[in-house]
Amino acid sequence: METGTLISLIAYFVLMLGIGLYAWRKSTSNAAEYMLGGRSLGPGVAALSAGASDMSGWLLMGLPGAIYVSGLSQAWIGIGLVVGAYANYLLVAPRLRTYTEVARDAITIPDYLAERFEDRSHTLRILSAVVIIVFFTLYTSAGMVSGGKLAQSAFGMDYATGIYMTAAVVVAYTLFGGFLAVSLTDFVQGCIMFVALVLVPIVAFDQFGSLSDLAASIGRVEADKGLAPGAFSSLFTGTTALGIVSAAAWGLGYFGQPHIIVRFMAVRSVRDVPTMRRIGMGWMIVALVGALATGYVGAAYVRNTGASIVDSETIFIFFSQVLFHPLVTGFLLAAILAAIMSTISSQLLVSSSSLTEDIYRLFNRDAGDRQLVTIGRGAVLVVAIVAALLAMDPDSSILGLVSNAWAGFGAAFGPLILLSLLWRRTTLAGALAGIVVGAAVVIAWIAMGLSDTMYEIVPGFIASGLAIWIVSKATPAPSTAVTATFDRARAYALSGSDTAPPAPVAD
Repeated sequence: METGTLISLIAYFVLMLGIGLYAWRKSTSNAAEYMLGGRSLGPGVAALSAGASDMSGWLLMGLPGAIYVSGLSQAWIGIGLVVGAYANYLLVAPRLRTYTEVARDAITIPDYLAERFEDRSHTLRILSAVVIIVFFTLYTSAGMVSGGKLAQSAFGMDYATGIYMTAAVVVAYTLFGGFLAVSLTDFVQGCIMFVALVLVPIVAFDQFGSLSDLAASIGRVEADKGLAPGAFSSLFTGTTALGIVSAAAWGLGYFGQPHIIVRFMAVRSVRDVPTMRRIGMGWMIVALVGALATGYVGAAYVRNTGASIVDSETIFIFFSQVLFHPLVTGFLLAAILAAIMSTISSQLLVSSSSLTEDIYRLFNRDAGDRQLVTIGRGAVLVVAIVAALLAMDPDSSILGLVSNAWAGFGAAFGPLILLSLLWRRTTLAGALAGIVVGAAVVIAWIAMGLSDTMYEIVPGFIASGLAIWIVSKATPAPSTAVTATFDRARAYALSGSDTAPPAPVAD
């Protein structure tokens, strides 16, 4: 490895660990601070933290690789994500921020759901925690695969060594710094990713000199693939109406992603949500366009130069190595690490929170804050080890692993989060039915090999929503206390105030 590249990467690792140390010294004295940062995030940190934890290694590896192979017909994933993220900011962010505060200051998604439906049996809390732990372990393994592929492709390291290296650094700063460390590192990593996804496609395009030269090279790509002229550049050629629906349906997943919507719970005020939305959406659109451009220009560049790409998901790494000075190469490779680590750290922390707050604390009610923080750190380590073991197959597809986990969360939690915030008639039985049906349909769809015909989130999301509606209608209406809390949270969200309205006084 070039000395300049090594210097940049070491600087990146030191910065991440330094942020973890700062956060450890600043705010990990109790469970609420360790797992939610004391609800103190500013809109900029909250927005970039949400974006960086959302856009994992698939943004710099999986998505450019899909465009590199199949052309712009794969851009429907990005289009669907933009629409879904915007709807998430509008419908979920302000309501979830206020509702979790009103609902006895809930600090995890299972905690919120249990308080929202006054589930004193703890069934909903345990069920949702188990779904989070299972799917996040799978999701985290996708990040580990990205780390292994990066180490193998860029550094010539052993695949397994790359997994261990990625896990070690992420676990270190997550273990000690908690939510604040994860959010601050996500902010820095989001800035790095933004610069990289602007820089790489611009410099790559500059190798052609003009749009006509790029178009001519794309024409040769189409000829090599046996495609009609213009097919590689078309949003519609090479796909079907069902394929477009499946790709765009990725946007449905946003409503149920715990590692993203927990940022809405942590922003310091509901009045910060519009600013958070503008920053987050601006960052996201530029990042997605950069990823799409990297794959598109990459196909033309490789055809023009006769270069060899063994794994299409490494096209960003290829550009980083051949077009830039070693110091810049190190920065760009750090951007991939940033995408990988920001998502892994968020997933580890949410999994840890569910294991600690929603399972351990349930059976150990006398546990103190220090003990809960210690258990949370142990949970981070356990989930990381299991995810690393699952990631040991180097032939795993990053995009495939992410799509399965994304669908699982989107179908299990998406309809429930939306209806719990928007429909006061939603019942506890309906909530349980929605989680079970959504997760079961996604798992069954994958097991039957139907994912190639329709992305599993579509049937899962629809089935979950119908289950919630039908069962809620068929069961007794929520209690007066539940609906009163719903109305109070809604009034708080619409008021734009920094403080919740007082709870009604019992007669």
